[in-house]
Amino acid sequence: MDHYWSIPGDEVLHESTGAHGASSEQNPLVKLDPGLFIWTILTFLLLLIALAKFAWKPLLAMLDERQKKIEDSLLSAEKARQKLEGINQESEAILSKARTEAQTIVADAKSAAENLKEDIVSKAKEEADGQLEKAKNQISVEKDKALLEIRQEVVDLSINVAEKILEKNISKDDNAKIIEDSINKLKNYEA
Repeated sequence: MDHYWSIPGDEVLHESTGAHGASSEQNPLVKLDPGLFIWTILTFLLLLIALAKFAWKPLLAMLDERQKKIEDSLLSAEKARQKLEGINQESEAILSKARTEAQTIVADAKSAAENLKEDIVSKAKEEADGQLEKAKNQISVEKDKALLEIRQEVVDLSINVAEKILEKNISKDDNAKIIEDSINKLKNYEA
């Protein structure tokens, strides 16, 4: 078993080590030893079995658990997104309803204000008509009073004229003139 297989280019490697002052025998790391080769494969297989049993299964279990957590997180995020969309739709519906109610309230307020305005205008018109009627009645009463006073003065004036006529004996011309003056005075009072 002293027979070693050589690696191509081994001589160059071997010569370079000799140039540096190393021994001329072949480097054990580059020699192919079948016993070492078998032991290396056995060690690798045992290590692979040990890692598969003690490290690989827990590592796969941990990766599966992590994958499940990620999937659960994604599902939770999707549910939260859907819930948020639902809340957004509800808030939009509430805002729309509030806008509609506000428009209804404004329309009702405008209608009530218009009705109140019409009531106030009609009451003011009725009151103005009543004041106007009172004023007309008062003017009529005052006119009647004035006419009564004028008639009273005409009567007094006629009596005065008659007294003057009776006191004096006047001619027909004077009499016509006095009556004409009295009528003119009466017309001035009526105007």
